[in-house]
Order: sequence, then C-alpha cells, then structure tokens
Amino acid sequence: MDPNVMSDRYFMQTALKLALKGKGKTSPNPMVGAVLVKGNRIIAEGWHRRCGGDHAEIAALKKAGDRARGARLYVTLEPCFHYGRTPPCVDQIIRQGIREVIMAMKDPNPLTNGKSIAKLRRAGIKTRVGILQEEALAVNEAFGKYITAKRPFVVAKCAQTLDGKIATAAGHSRWITSLKARDYAHALRDEFDAICVGIHTVLKDNPGLNGKSTARELKKVVLDPSLRVSPYARLFRKVKPMNCFLAVTKKASWRKIKSFRARGVHVLVCPQRDDRMDLKWLLKELAKRGIVSILMEGGAQTIGQALKQRVIDKFHIYVAPKIMGDQNALSAVVGINTVNVNRAVRLKNLALQKIGEDILITGYV
Repeated sequence: MDPNVMSDRYFMQTALKLALKGKGKTSPNPMVGAVLVKGNRIIAEGWHRRCGGDHAEIAALKKAGDRARGARLYVTLEPCFHYGRTPPCVDQIIRQGIREVIMAMKDPNPLTNGKSIAKLRRAGIKTRVGILQEEALAVNEAFGKYITAKRPFVVAKCAQTLDGKIATAAGHSRWITSLKARDYAHALRDEFDAICVGIHTVLKDNPGLNGKSTARELKKVVLDPSLRVSPYARLFRKVKPMNCFLAVTKKASWRKIKSFRARGVHVLVCPQRDDRMDLKWLLKELAKRGIVSILMEGGAQTIGQALKQRVIDKFHIYVAPKIMGDQNALSAVVGINTVNVNRAVRLKNLALQKIGEDILITGYV
C-alpha cells in the first residue's frame, strides 16, 4: 500500500479520536478533531470542546502559531464557512499559510457544504476529501440527521431477557440487567441532548431521568397525550423547567397546560395521526429548539409507536442471560402487530459488546 495513504489514514484516525473527546459537550455543533502535520510529524492537535468555544482547526492553529505555515491540516469535517458564535475557520486557515487541507467529509450544513473547499482552492490551497469518510459520518450521525432531516437522531434503549421480556406479568422489572450494564447505560445518557419516555413509564416508575454527569442538564421529554403527569414527579426535581418538555394532544386539559407553562415547562400540543400523537411533528419541533439527539427509554408502547411511525434511527438493546418463559410477561416492544415474519423490523449493521454478564446489541433501523 502507498505509504502516503497509510499516513493519511493514521493522521485522520488521530483526528477522529480527538473529535470523540467532545462527545456530549458540543451540541448542537458537530464533534470535530484536527491535526497539523509537517513532514510526517504532528506539530499540533485540537478538538471542538464545547459549543461556542474554539473549533478544532482554530485550537490546533493557535497551538502551532507560526509553525503552521506550510503544514498540512487533517480535519474530520470541512472547515466552517459562515459566521456563527465564532468567525469562519476557513479564513484563519488561509491566513496562517496552510499548504493542504485533508478532510474526512464535506459539511452537510448548507451554510458551508463545499463552500470552504472552493474558497481554499481559490486561495491556492490543495484540498482532498474522503479519507475515512464512513468513520467520520458515524462520529457525527446525530448531527447529520439533524442537518439533513431537520429532526433529532433517535436511539431507542431497552433492557430485556433472552426471551424479550422487560418485566413480569405483575410489572416487576428490578433488575433485568446487572449493575455494571445499568451504570454503563446511565453514563451513556450524557452523550444525548434529551431523554424521552412515555407517560406509563413516568406513572409506574417515577424516574428522575437524569444523566450521570453534572456538567450539563439533560433535557427531558415526556409523551403524555392527556397530560397526566404530576407537577411533583421526580423528573421535575433538580432541573430547570425550561429543560422539560411535555408532549400532549388536544385531550389535555388547558388549565393544566397553562399551569405547566406558567412554571416555564415547554408544553407542545401535538397533532394526531390515526388517533396517535404525531411523533414526526414533535421531533421537528424539538429540533427547532436545538435538540439534536434523543435517547428514548420506553416503555414498550412508546417504542412500538415510534417504530410504527418510523422515527427511530438506532437501537441499544441490553440483553440479560435470563428467561422468564411467561407469555403474559411484558415485551420490550408492543403495538406493531406484525403478521408476517418477513415484515418484521430488521436491524442492520449490528455490533455486540459484552458488559459484565450482559450483552449490548446496537443496530440501525
């Protein structure tokens, strides 16, 4: 293999690892990593640490200073072209005399998409696009969905037995999976902008719906068509009301709606499709409020309805080595009513990970 191709892959892999350091901290911006290279040596690195902070390229350029002149820049996403919270990165790249910019992928944002590449070329700077593109797309799968579909990326999570049950017929579910798996799943919440559950989960379990990190507040979304949630539910504790979203329908009491709104809670009155809450409409509204990614933690009816309306992008399924063997026990997903095995929902690009005695299966819808 061409040694130059090998070095390109190595430097881009380094940039991708740097990008992942921003996981859970950069939204609604993408995660981006950058390295500056002279010869075959990295002279500076950078990554986007938080929304409003320096972009990855700027962080690397600041570290390099005058040494940046004549260097190659490897960056996981096309440098930004537009003014946002920070000035365009492409202008600083040109000013500091970068010789070549190698990008994993174009920016899907129409404000930039290809414009920075064109500007760099006009300035006499060589550009290449596509090194480890698939890996870069995966790093920013949520951002890509948000920009191209104008809705959040939705990951459904469930914990079940080998025979697909999440609770006994009597509703007992503590605990299906091990402490190690539960801790892992809890920490994973911090990678998302919001967590979403149905009202049945709230009424049954009274969950707090908090992340593990205290660095930022996880937004909370409750699907509650008739607005049955109590204003004293645990999910409203230790959280700013503005970070709580109640999705209701015309069945909800206007008195209750006004009461929650007076406290600062967002109450979104959703239209209905086939007598069910229109989740596609809801997701578009949440995207308008800056929510890029959502972890949907159930319950079974909520996930079933989301699947039926085709708004789930990915699954995290935690499987415990247990069998209930009861046809009346609660299943992980209900409401789809598949009558032909060939029409069952099939997950793609599966990955398996052992966590203690449990297995985490991830796959795309």
